[in-house]
Amino acid sequence: MTREPVLQVEHLRQVFAVGRERLEVLRDIHLEVAAGERLAIIGASGQGKSTLMQVMGGLEKPSAGRVRIQGEDIYALNERRRGQLRNRSVGFVYQLHRLLPEFTALENVLLPLLVRRERRAVVEPWGRELLGRVGLGQRLQHKPGMLSGGERQRVALARALVTRPALLLADEPTGNLDSESAEAVHALMLELNRELGTALVIVTHEPSLAARMARVLRLHDGALHPVVVPADNPLP
Repeated sequence: MTREPVLQVEHLRQVFAVGRERLEVLRDIHLEVAAGERLAIIGASGQGKSTLMQVMGGLEKPSAGRVRIQGEDIYALNERRRGQLRNRSVGFVYQLHRLLPEFTALENVLLPLLVRRERRAVVEPWGRELLGRVGLGQRLQHKPGMLSGGERQRVALARALVTRPALLLADEPTGNLDSESAEAVHALMLELNRELGTALVIVTHEPSLAARMARVLRLHDGALHPVVVPADNPLP
């Protein structure tokens, strides 16, 4: 029996009004992502990569087309049910960590579970374990202002994975980090992708990260194009 893809995008279009003109950012996008798959989306700045991620994650309604997550048409749902689906099935990591400064690292990680009224006593051990897995087991009670940029991004990664989502969307997740911190976050994403079976879709300008994905697509002129990456020749 064929397993349902985690993410399906069909005939996706996104058009913005710019003055009297219409700017078509996404043109008839089609995409399927399987469970556990690793996919990179690359392309020049301004091509619409972040817009595509927002639409795929249920955060920005498209002008036309359909997005299914685990078989469910997310834009056929009302806002409350769409939010519940995002909380259950999708994790997000952004270039900026978006942690809440008044909360500790552990509280930031647990937040997606507490929002859906899970009991803290029940979910806290998993949050602690995830922070330990990302090398922050000794930073549980530290607030974001007490952490380095790389540490804050690792907290954001743990938060994105705490719900055990079927799909992780990462938009330039290490764009603001130094090379050593970026490599640590890359390795963690790949490790947790393998262990948790979470499908991983990353928008990146970093050739070394894109080359480690199983599949690479380039967004150009509103359309996705497959990129062949030879094992011994990283992306330009």
